[in-house]
Amino acid sequence: MTTPLSRTMSSHSKHDDHHSDSTADTPTEEPQENITQHISNLARQLSRVSTTAGNELHAFSPQPGTKLDPNSPTFDPRAWVKAFVRLVESDAGAAPPRSLGVAFKNLNVYGWGTGAEHQKTIVDYPIDVVKFLVGLVGGGKKRRVDILRNFEGIVDEGELLLVLGPPGSGCSTLLKTIAGETAGLEVGPDSYMNFRGIDEKSIRRSFRGDVLYNAEIDCHLAHLTVGETLSFASSAHSPRHVPGGVTRSQADTMMRDVMMAIFGISHTVDTRVGSDFVRGVSGGERKRVSIAEAALTGAKLQCWDNTTRGLDSGNAINFCRTLRLQADLVGVAAAVAIYQAPQSAYDLFDRVTVLYEGHQIFFGRINEAKQYFENLGFECPDRQTTPDFLTSMTSPQERRVRSGFESSAPRTPQEFAERWQSSPQRKALLQEIAAYEANHPPAQRLEEYKSSRRAEQFKNQRSKSPYTISYLAQVKLTLWRGWRRLLADPGFTIASLIFNLIMALVLGTMFFNLKDDSSSFYYRGGLIFFALLFNAFASQLEVLTVYAERPVVEKHNRYAFYHQSAQAIASYIIDLPYKTINMIIFNLLIYFMAHLRRDAGHFFFFCLTSYLTTLVMSCIYRTLACVTRTTHQAMIPVSIISLGLMIYTGFTMPTDYMLGWSRWMNYINPLAYAFEALMASEFHNRKFACAGMVPQGPGYDELPANSRICSVVGAEPGSSMVDGDRYINMSFKYYNSNKWRNIGILLGFLFGFLILYIIAAEHAKPPRNKGEVLVFRKGRMPSNFEKDHGDVETQATDRPVVAEKVNNNPSSGLTAGASVFHWEDLCYDIQIKGKDRRLLDHVDGWVKPGKSTALMGVSGAGKTTLLDVLATRVTMGVVTGNTHIDGLATDSSFQHRVGYVQQQDIHLTTMTVREALEFSALLRQSAEIPRSEKLAYVEHVIDMLDMQEFSDAVIGTPGEGLNVEQRKRLTIGVELAARPQLLVFLDEPTSGLDSQTSWAICDLIEKLTASGQAVLCTIHQPSAMLFQRFDRLLLLAPGGKTVYFGDLGEQSQTLLKYFERNGAPSCPQDANPAEYMLEIIKPSNDEEAEKIDWHQIWRDSPEFQEVKQELSRLNSLPATRGAAANALENGDASQHKEFVASFSTQFREVLIRTWKHFWRSPTYIWSKIALIVLSSLYIGFTFEAKNTIQGLQNQLYAIFMYMVLFQSLSDQIMPMFLPQRDLYEVRERPSKIYRWNSKSLSSSSLQSAL
Repeated sequence: MTTPLSRTMSSHSKHDDHHSDSTADTPTEEPQENITQHISNLARQLSRVSTTAGNELHAFSPQPGTKLDPNSPTFDPRAWVKAFVRLVESDAGAAPPRSLGVAFKNLNVYGWGTGAEHQKTIVDYPIDVVKFLVGLVGGGKKRRVDILRNFEGIVDEGELLLVLGPPGSGCSTLLKTIAGETAGLEVGPDSYMNFRGIDEKSIRRSFRGDVLYNAEIDCHLAHLTVGETLSFASSAHSPRHVPGGVTRSQADTMMRDVMMAIFGISHTVDTRVGSDFVRGVSGGERKRVSIAEAALTGAKLQCWDNTTRGLDSGNAINFCRTLRLQADLVGVAAAVAIYQAPQSAYDLFDRVTVLYEGHQIFFGRINEAKQYFENLGFECPDRQTTPDFLTSMTSPQERRVRSGFESSAPRTPQEFAERWQSSPQRKALLQEIAAYEANHPPAQRLEEYKSSRRAEQFKNQRSKSPYTISYLAQVKLTLWRGWRRLLADPGFTIASLIFNLIMALVLGTMFFNLKDDSSSFYYRGGLIFFALLFNAFASQLEVLTVYAERPVVEKHNRYAFYHQSAQAIASYIIDLPYKTINMIIFNLLIYFMAHLRRDAGHFFFFCLTSYLTTLVMSCIYRTLACVTRTTHQAMIPVSIISLGLMIYTGFTMPTDYMLGWSRWMNYINPLAYAFEALMASEFHNRKFACAGMVPQGPGYDELPANSRICSVVGAEPGSSMVDGDRYINMSFKYYNSNKWRNIGILLGFLFGFLILYIIAAEHAKPPRNKGEVLVFRKGRMPSNFEKDHGDVETQATDRPVVAEKVNNNPSSGLTAGASVFHWEDLCYDIQIKGKDRRLLDHVDGWVKPGKSTALMGVSGAGKTTLLDVLATRVTMGVVTGNTHIDGLATDSSFQHRVGYVQQQDIHLTTMTVREALEFSALLRQSAEIPRSEKLAYVEHVIDMLDMQEFSDAVIGTPGEGLNVEQRKRLTIGVELAARPQLLVFLDEPTSGLDSQTSWAICDLIEKLTASGQAVLCTIHQPSAMLFQRFDRLLLLAPGGKTVYFGDLGEQSQTLLKYFERNGAPSCPQDANPAEYMLEIIKPSNDEEAEKIDWHQIWRDSPEFQEVKQELSRLNSLPATRGAAANALENGDASQHKEFVASFSTQFREVLIRTWKHFWRSPTYIWSKIALIVLSSLYIGFTFEAKNTIQGLQNQLYAIFMYMVLFQSLSDQIMPMFLPQRDLYEVRERPSKIYRWNSKSLSSSSLQSAL
């Protein structure tokens, strides 16, 4: 995979050396016939070399259709890597290969906390500020919070370590510590880590890209295609020398194609990556994009955190096989945390460690782990995989004690850790670590490793730099990416241009066709002032742009793709075309509509000055975004600085009237210099006719000329013309001689702030890691929580299992379904780059009450797409086919009568679990049900999902709020609280969960079906025991084609017999049927397997005919039932409306929720308060209201500036409103929870009050 490439590409080519030597030996002068003979010999040699390379199958120049061609169905990753290794070994200039491993002991990781976390509200903010100040002077109480305790282990070159443990056990922290991602954490001073003779400091400083941490959450630029994303990653680690005589571009493209072929995403090369809010590839495909991107780093020591989340079992196993391949062939070391590891994946690893609430309870070879725990007194149930058995040791409800060991078997994490500490296996591990230290003493290999790394880097890259390509190459690469992003998502840019066009027309109309006399002086100055402000402040929203791309930039910086400052430069440059076009459109319209100085030179000077002002302000705003942590923090200085620049420009308050203490603000104000330059350009060397002489009127017109004067500043007695230079000099103390000086000052500001922006971007720090901390409302924390959950990453481990409650009272208040939902010939087509693409191909099926149907298929087969189509949630493309309920077409009420548990856990972060459930119940349950009954049902849902412990916890964000498992429970609970009448859709409810929690979710599904609910559930990586718990299966092949729909049968025999009867090999007795069938239908390199068209076999099967007959019977139900067919329409009338709740109920509940959201967002509210207070003080101290003409003018401008303040307040609303809008667009609107006008009215009402 990638590592082979980066290792090979770090080598120098022998061919280049040989070629140079041959050239050196060639005589400088030869007869013509000798030259001809020499050329002929060279041609024959090159022909032999070409033939040999063709026979050896050149890795970078494979013959089309061969097993080394990544675009061929016969592509073989192992053969390609071997060919690549041969290519490197044949290169005489190849750099010495390098590898990494790690040994650690006495590894302790902890943080510092102030006790249990409570949710912050508006009233808490001042108190927190005081506590922070007290903490700075050494006050305040903090306590140590242990995360990892006395960990030991070794992962040498070419070895794979499997890290097992439930969520919250410390798996992520262990991987982050190995990879150096310890921001916000503290590693114990006695902790020891040895990277094969290289110290930890050198690894972090100079070889960061060689140690990789791949996080669980996918983070990409959503509008880039998969091909563009991976091309960028490949080019970012492109080495100085590429073997094989191909160009760097060809090698980068080949590596991208190889990665895509290995992970089965070649078909998505032109598809957007997407996100939770942007439609793109499927969740499983997006996860594989993340894996391929990380693999392209070529890291020698890799840490993968729950990377198989969202992957089907086949792709999960393929990922592990790829790791095994690179470990065997090129010596990569890897540590992988997997929550649900298939047995076949487990067998690919060398070592395994088990974590239990921050304690290490085993580390050793994979073939020793099961026996170790059996010797402790535990037994492995039949058909339970080894990784599930090992993980069950951390759950009292799951582990089974062997007879006779009831009193001696360990029970608590401490007891497990003590038994491990005294075990012979640990003693052997310590001996192995000691031998590792002896073989690799500190600093022994540092110079050797540096030499290998240096040979890979570009020549003009610093030797100690962790980056591969040069700084200029990084800027070029990020520029290319920025341009592709702009082309992929031009909506914002086009909308901004249209808005600016409208504003230019408005301003131009207001100041239309100014007269060439003295009456236009004030208006010309006002127009120039407003035009300058508009050009300057148009860059304010770039703060949001910087924050939007920051997560990806931070990730790529950890991968050592590029300097953060390189991305900052590229982002700045990529905006220049937009700024240029905007400047031309805006200035062109207002300049000529207002009849400013009609001269080409002065017009272009106006554009130049405005453009420089825009660039300077862009640097200032971007710098503020880089030095702050949140958008709310950034908007305060942005607004204050904008206000100050506006006031001290020199128009609203000329410099002569500025107070002495504030005069310096004018000197450091770039707008002041720009305004002077523009005023000088407009008024210099111009004579304006006087529009009004004083005195005037009857009896004054015959006065001598010297007795009359024009009524504007700068006029001379007796003159009917006013000199423009005199006017700006006497009014503003402006001089034309300063015009080009001011341009130079603006350039100085530009370069100064640009350098400051680059420095700030380079040193911008990622958010501090807080581990996983639950946050409660004050007074709502369980009494035993702090005692039992004091550790940062040890929450919800010894949790009760839902199964204990599932078997009691099956009805449980759930609404029992009585109708059958069925669909026939369902097709879904979309257009991608002008070409039609079918995502669903004539899918048939049904979901009956009291039955659970598993929807499965390889990643990208269309499972989530089918759920979206069935739930009528698609907003693009063409859907054909029929969906019915008991033979009747679905109506507009269908969306709120079903529950849809989305794959993404999207919630309002400030709400508590109970509040989220109550909101769903109050707005989605029938209006006929009393409020008290709805709230009582919420309590039942909390009990059913075992969420009592965190029912009053704040949802928060990952790391500071609910963990992955708790969020998934909440997502399911929100849909159950609505009491869906028809059925429940669940999209990968077990994704990202450990095996015990997945089992508990299946217990819940059984509970739903026992109560009469119909369930359609997509599921990835099910164990054989979990898979058997479903009643039916709908299996899709790539392209949304049905492969099987029917009963599973006892021990999945019905399913297995179907495949075996139609030509599939027999399923081994100990194999997982779920993995077996996915392997059968997965596209294979085997030409014989390619001949089996499982979709066509299904269409020709008798099972398919039975499905069609049943669908025909269901479609005929209305006719056979007669009047009874109308029962659906004659039930609860509210349930057949588009929205269940009335508008008043919607408005009330949404208003209450929005108020709570504001109250619990102290940063947002206090930023508003700070802006208002500071701005008011700023304005009040600046504009002195004396009883003079200037004092009157100051009062008017103070009011004007106060009105301008509302624009800054409006800018602060945007980052607060966008997450709420995304939640509405993605989850709440498709579920028909409330109308859009309820949301808009409630938000606007509260914003007006604030």
